[in-house]
Amino acid sequence: MALRPSIAALSRSVRTPASLPPLQAFKPRLPPSTIIRPNPLFNQTRGARTNPFKPNSGSSQVNSSTPSQSSFSLSAPHEAPSGDAPRSFSAPGGWQRLLTSVGIIGGTAFAANAFLNRETREGAMDPFSRNYLNSTFQYLAGGLAMTAGAAVALHRVGFSSRLMATNPWLVLGGGLAASIGGMIGAQTLEPGSPAKYACWALFNASQAAVLSPLLFFSPALLARAGLYTAGVVGSICYVGATAKDGQYLWMGGPLLAGVTVVALSSLAPMVLPATAFRTLVATEAISLYGGLAIFSGFVLYDTQKILARARAVQAGAMRADPLRESISLELDVINIFVRMVQILAMQQNRKK
Repeated sequence: MALRPSIAALSRSVRTPASLPPLQAFKPRLPPSTIIRPNPLFNQTRGARTNPFKPNSGSSQVNSSTPSQSSFSLSAPHEAPSGDAPRSFSAPGGWQRLLTSVGIIGGTAFAANAFLNRETREGAMDPFSRNYLNSTFQYLAGGLAMTAGAAVALHRVGFSSRLMATNPWLVLGGGLAASIGGMIGAQTLEPGSPAKYACWALFNASQAAVLSPLLFFSPALLARAGLYTAGVVGSICYVGATAKDGQYLWMGGPLLAGVTVVALSSLAPMVLPATAFRTLVATEAISLYGGLAIFSGFVLYDTQKILARARAVQAGAMRADPLRESISLELDVINIFVRMVQILAMQQNRKK
């Protein structure tokens, strides 16, 4: 006969809800080294490129004892492209981007073809012309070093701040008078005379005084502008030195007309009112980008002119004067450098 438990015994064996342990007692306990991270793959933006793997840092490793998990960890997706970016040619701005890309590619191809397939001189340059060109470049390097050193010295004594507070017409007139006077003396006096070197020093000092406010820009920006200027001038001088004799001397007239337009555009902000906004923007673009193209052409023209004068000196038609030849190249380099600084400064302001 089976024994049946009584109701009282059954009631004693059943535990009431009040006697149950708290829920925290059943919470799983994880090792201290384990960190639960949300999976960023569920929050990806459609259409955005995502790289879900990146090297793991030392402080955020998950189960560092496992090699496969310690090498990589999931990373957040990249940002999606902006909504106003054109996604097809029919969208606003699509054809403009296409034409800009085609223009850049076509211009690069044309420049490469003109550089690689141009007509060059037959044979090597004669030793006299090579030495004359090297002497000119030595005077060019000396003049640029003198100008840079004087500009730094003037900036450190506070000359740049006083110059910027002065009347611009006074600065323009005084700078042009000192620069033109020193340039004429350095180009017309007899080679080797002390007065010639004094005029050369005056010319470089006047250039340094006008250029000293550029040192308010960051040294990194000035270094980039100097590097770009050296690349542009060096490559163009190489093209002029290896081209046929007199191949680019025809550019003198067009370049003179172009530099006149650039000079007038540079003086426009001092004459036009501030209300002529569009005109000022156009003149600034002409002075900046047009001047960069014009003075790059002058580097090519002056290099060929130096070689032509070297042949004239070798023939006895004129006296050798590398210092005189270096002044024109120095003016070209300074103008290219100033415009490089302006372009880089504008790009930096747009990023802000």
